[in-house]
Order: sequence, then C-alpha cells, then structure tokens
Amino acid sequence: MTPPQTTADRPRKLERIARILDDRGTDRILLTQPENLAWLLDGARTGVPLGGPPVFSATVHRDGEIVVTALANEAERLATEEIGGARIRAVDWFGDLGSPDVLTDADVADDLRDARARLLPVERERYTALGRDMARAMTTVLREAHPETTERDLAAALAFAVIAAGAEPAVLLVAGSARGSVPHPLPTDAPIGRRALAVLTGRRHGLHASLSRWVSFGEAEPDAQRAVREVEADVFAVTRPGAALADILDGIRAGYARHGLGEDGWLRHHQGGPAGYAGRDPKVSPGVAGRVSAGQAFAWNPWAPGAKIEDTVIADADRIDVLTVDPAWPTVDVRGLARPIDLDLS
Repeated sequence: MTPPQTTADRPRKLERIARILDDRGTDRILLTQPENLAWLLDGARTGVPLGGPPVFSATVHRDGEIVVTALANEAERLATEEIGGARIRAVDWFGDLGSPDVLTDADVADDLRDARARLLPVERERYTALGRDMARAMTTVLREAHPETTERDLAAALAFAVIAAGAEPAVLLVAGSARGSVPHPLPTDAPIGRRALAVLTGRRHGLHASLSRWVSFGEAEPDAQRAVREVEADVFAVTRPGAALADILDGIRAGYARHGLGEDGWLRHHQGGPAGYAGRDPKVSPGVAGRVSAGQAFAWNPWAPGAKIEDTVIADADRIDVLTVDPAWPTVDVRGLARPIDLDLS
C-alpha cells in the first residue's frame, strides 16, 4: 500500500492556522473536531464508527509541526493508511487525546470555519470528483427503482453505490408517495409508490456532497416543485462572495412567500447553508454570522411538502458551479442554470 501523501494545499492551511495563533498570542492549537482534522490532514478518516468521535487529535505548532495523538490500537493504521506528514504519538486505547492548558479548536471555532471556507485547488478537484460520483450513483440506483421497491431497499442500494465509489454515506433519506411531507424521511419498509424522493450526502476526503432527486412513475411534478426551484434560483443569485449569510436567509424567507409557498413556509424545514468538511458548515439560521467567501461550497435545500431541491455548489465571483451533476439526469433551464426535474420511469 502506498503511504499517505500530503497535498500541495497543506502549507496554505498551516499559514491560515498560524494567523489564528498570532491573533491569539499562542504557539500551538489542539484540533479535536472531525471537520478540522479532516481539513488539515488531507481528508483523513477520523472515526471508526460512522459518525463516531475521532480516534486521534492533532497539535499544530506555529512552525508547522503537526503531532498526532492516536489511540494505540489505531496508530499503525493511521500512519500507513490515513495520515502523512505528521509525527504520530500513541497513547493507551483508553487514554486521553487531549492536552491541558492549550488553545483548542472549540476556542476558535468561527476562525477555523472561516479558514476552511475558501477551498484550495486540491480540495476543489476532490470536491468536483466527489460530486460527480455521488450524482452518478443516484442516477444508477434510481433508474432501477420501481413502485414496489421499498424505501429501505432503495437506501441500501444507494449505500452500496456510495461505498463502491470509495465514499461513506453520511445521510441517506427516502420518502415514498405516502411520506413526501416528512422533512427528514428516514427509510421505512413502505414501498416508494408512484413518486419518491431520495436524499444523499456522501463523504470522501472529509468533504460532503449532498443532493436530492425525485423519481416518478407517470406522476406529474407538483406546482410546489417548480416553486422550490424558483426559490433556489433566488438564493443562487445572491450567494456571491461578500454576501451576509443572514441577508441570504432573509431572501429565502421572502422567496417562499413570493413563489406561493407561504409566509411561514421557510419555517417548516431548515434551508441548508455552507458545506464542505461538515454537511452544513453552519446550517444557516436567524442571527447567523458570517459572509460568503470566494470559492466556498454551499448546499441550499428549499423544501415544501412533496417538493425539495438540493445540490452541492461552489460560489464563485460571477457564477454558481454545480458539483453534483450527472449529464444523464433530466433537467430544465432555470434562469440559465440546468436544474434537476423528476426522473420519469413510466
């Protein structure tokens, strides 16, 4: 097996950390959160149970030295398969991964979120490939669906496709015809029926690519599906570098009313937000701080009963670059951007 390699982006990440250390007047920081560990260490997988806590931490020094503290039963695997360019220090499998009296990532969470926001070249290449693979997985699986397919079987097929692509399923949701009004439809044994929603977030190299797609069997799209596409178009138009996240949420709220989804339609489900090394980084809510950075990833997800749209995109200065694209999926033009419609298998 080829030892893990560091990417050309890591020195720039270390520079961003160094600026945080300078601002705080200290010479090292302890990283303990999965999004920060995966970001710095080139997408290393941080946990063993999916979604579990990290099995290592990393102390980053002002001069760029990285010391990884790992549980003894994980240290060799991490050194040979996951983490390059760092010294690994093993502690007992029941040991403490922390360090007393050291600045931690929890102390500077907002600063590190800003540091992660601006995707670097290798990150963007990886994200583009992940988005394409997750979109293809969705198409391949949904093309084989039929009304008698159960929600659970459809989710299982998606999980297989995600893992076969070298990624991990972070979110798998399926809503058949009877459950289209459930905002987060964890799969059940119910058949999907004549129209169904599949929601997928795949994680690879620490990055999260999210998308939602509808499959139908002769059922027409509801008016609400067209409306959420218009809300999304409103959001894309203002997701540009420098825009305040709070202002974008205000625009979403107004868009729901303007496109016939109700004054309080936006309250029925969260609307998404920045993406990257977390599925939402953060989930945009009233009072949220922060602004859009150039080259930052987003996954907005306007929703109404029986309607949803979601893709992972990158906000550039003059355009939205959609990552979760499969050319085989049917689309419609919405203000110059190809957006997904129902895959009709009738």
